[in-house]
Amino acid sequence: MKNHETQMNPMSGFGILAITLLIFIGAIVGLVVTHNPAFALLFIVFFLMLPGFFTIQPNRSRVMIFFGDYRGTVKKNGFFWVNPFFVKKKISLRAHNFDSERVKVNDKLGNPILISVILVWQVEDTYKAAFDVNDYEHFVRVQSDAAVRKLANTFAYDNFEDDTEITLRSGMEEVNHNLEEELTERLAIAGIKVIEARIGYLAYAEEIASAMLQRQQATAIVAARFKIVEGAVGMVETALEELNTKSIVDLDEEKKAAMVSNLMVVLCSDKSASPVVNAGTLNH
Repeated sequence: MKNHETQMNPMSGFGILAITLLIFIGAIVGLVVTHNPAFALLFIVFFLMLPGFFTIQPNRSRVMIFFGDYRGTVKKNGFFWVNPFFVKKKISLRAHNFDSERVKVNDKLGNPILISVILVWQVEDTYKAAFDVNDYEHFVRVQSDAAVRKLANTFAYDNFEDDTEITLRSGMEEVNHNLEEELTERLAIAGIKVIEARIGYLAYAEEIASAMLQRQQATAIVAARFKIVEGAVGMVETALEELNTKSIVDLDEEKKAAMVSNLMVVLCSDKSASPVVNAGTLNH
C-alpha cells in the first residue's frame, strides 16, 4: 500500500465513451431485432461503466481509492475513465485565503489583546491531505488559531521601555516571519504549503485599550519634552557662549542664572511667552 502521493495516468474518456455508446445502442438493437433477453445484460454493462467517467479542471485533483487501497492521484486536466469501482475523492489544488477570527489572548507581558491572522495556503501533498488528517480545511483553521495564540504569548504588544526589543506592533516583518515558520511546521503533517502568513488585526482588548492609549500618549509627551529640554539647554549654552565671545554684555553668575532661568521658561513652555520690556537697569 502506498503511503505517499503518486501520480496516476488514467485512460482518456473519449474512446471509452464511444465504446459505451456502442454497447447501449447494441443492447437496444438486439432487443428490438432479435427479442433475445440476453441483450438486456448489455444495459447492465452500460450502467456499470458510467461511474468510471470523470473530468478534472485546472488546479483540481482526484484521489483514487479502490476498496480502501490508495491507487494514486490524478492531477492532469481533461476527461478520463477509470475502474468504475474506484472512489474518486476531490481535492482542490487552488490557493486558499483564510482570514481567522479575532481571538483574545494575553501577550508576553500579560496584557489582553485582540489578534487575527491572514493565511494563504494550498494543498501540496494530496495523500497527506486525504489520509493523514480527518478534515484538512478544519485542520488549517485550528492550527492557525493555535499558532497565533503562541505568537502572541511570545512577543509583547508594545514595549515602552526598550525600543530595541521586537514587539508585535513594531516588529511586523520579524513577527510575520516567525508566524509563517510556525504555520509551515504545523501544517506540514496535512500536506499543506504555506504561501503567506501575516497578522491581519492587532489591538488591545477593550478593557485596557483606553488605559494603554493614555500610556502611549504620556510616553510620547515625555519623549517630546525630553527633546525640547535637550534642545533648550543647547540653545542657552550657545547663547551664553556667543555673548561671552563677542563681549556684548558682562554677566556675573547671578545674572547668568537669571538669564538661563528666563530662557528655559521661554523655550520649554507649551504656550507663547509674553515679553516684558524693562525700561530700567538690569538690576531692576
